[in-house]
Amino acid sequence: MTRTAFFLAAAAALAIGAPAQAAGPTDPQIAHIAYTAGNLDVEAAKQALKMSHNAAVRAFAQEMVRDHEAVNAKALALVKKLKVTPEANATSTGLTKAADAERAKLSKLKGAAFDREYVNNEVAYHKTVNGALASTLIPSAHNAELKSLLETGLTLFKEHQAHAEQLAAKLK
Repeated sequence: MTRTAFFLAAAAALAIGAPAQAAGPTDPQIAHIAYTAGNLDVEAAKQALKMSHNAAVRAFAQEMVRDHEAVNAKALALVKKLKVTPEANATSTGLTKAADAERAKLSKLKGAAFDREYVNNEVAYHKTVNGALASTLIPSAHNAELKSLLETGLTLFKEHQAHAEQLAAKLK
């Protein structure tokens, strides 16, 4: 795991376990975390589409944009339907700061070095987000529709993680 990916995982784990959220995040916080995580992966994928010339990396990045934008559209429709305002919190803030740092690091890389770092970070990112979904976000969700959307997302994001792991192995 790269140093930045490690810090991303640590920041997310610390923020999710923060004392202010000892009882678990609220549904509005969960909505914000889930949307933020998806949006950050879209931003990372768009950076990969601009910088990578590797066909497999580009195909993976296109998959990330397509899938995460689709899930985020469903999440936005759900919060609108439920008349819930997503609430910023330490977890979404931590994810954003770590992702900003990773994008800055990636912007300095080129070619195979960029591809490896991007894909390795995608592996670490999906492990972190999937772990948070399974251990904290889904169990803490009170609204059945929100919980169902998170469960559907987790199934899809586990596939993303597996795809990223396969791609990372090929790029070594």
